[in-house]
Amino acid sequence: MGDLLIERPRGDRPTFVRAARSVRILTGGRVSRRSRHGSDDGPQRRGPTRAESRRERSSEYREGPLPVDAVQAIGLTKVYRRGRQEMHALDGVTVSIQRGRFTAIMGPSGSGKSTLLHCLAGLDTPTSGQVLLGATDLTRLSEGRLTRLRRDRVGVIFQSYNLLPQLTVRQNIMLPVEVAGRQVDHTWFDTVLGVLDLGDLLRQRPEQLSGGQQQRVAVARALLPRPDVVFADEPTGALDGPTAREMLRFLRASVEHLGQTVVMVTHDPLAAEHTDRVLLLNEGRVVGQILDPTAHLVLDVLADLNGALVTVAAPGRHGVPAPRSARHA
Repeated sequence: MGDLLIERPRGDRPTFVRAARSVRILTGGRVSRRSRHGSDDGPQRRGPTRAESRRERSSEYREGPLPVDAVQAIGLTKVYRRGRQEMHALDGVTVSIQRGRFTAIMGPSGSGKSTLLHCLAGLDTPTSGQVLLGATDLTRLSEGRLTRLRRDRVGVIFQSYNLLPQLTVRQNIMLPVEVAGRQVDHTWFDTVLGVLDLGDLLRQRPEQLSGGQQQRVAVARALLPRPDVVFADEPTGALDGPTAREMLRFLRASVEHLGQTVVMVTHDPLAAEHTDRVLLLNEGRVVGQILDPTAHLVLDVLADLNGALVTVAAPGRHGVPAPRSARHA
């Protein structure tokens, strides 16, 4: 197993999530701090005109330089109540997702993986805390403005593809852009098709495609609006081995060749091997991360989640040796 660096929790929380006003990130053993970015979205309004919507997208949502982090969660909690019982799906999660990187979220069943992804994507509302997409605080937006933000800045890939059977591949891919009333950037459209190798399938309908081809269409549909982040919830869960590997190669290609930010929930260590970083959740808390993951490293760490903050790097990577007391054979 590679070098294992452990930072013990203080009290009952890992130090990774203990600060409310900053995010601490361990990268190869080095600790850096990033101040929380946020913006006041002003008073909530209902029923904006089309002109107002365009101004919001071009100014409020895109104004200023892009933050280093594509999306952040700060002190995020999610509590489900059934009668008098409470279930804490997320318990004070603070984490940052770097722009232009491929990040996996992993952990045991019931650890809060999908809940975290849905909150980061604006698909679910946290009980408390903040979610920042760039500099926009999703928790301050009205439902209408949140819907427009998801349409313009968030791409989602579901396990079930969600393609419309009556539409061709071309029509399925273009649907989100056309629904938003925007012009399709045909140069970008051709680039996405080239990376995902879909050029020969544009006139076919979903029932004429294999599972892997349908999933690539779903990826293209998520990429075409040029979202800030693409969120993928178990995208390989329903695929056979070769098709799953093909899917992961295309997600990897979208990061390396298109500069896309991708966040993926997965149970599969082989899927995690395609990512730059694995975030580890347990009992609704971030308990560690794996940098430059391999399947063997992921398997070993998942087998021994113990509530400490763990940073794992493959041997020889990042140039930072582990303390002697923290090394494992």
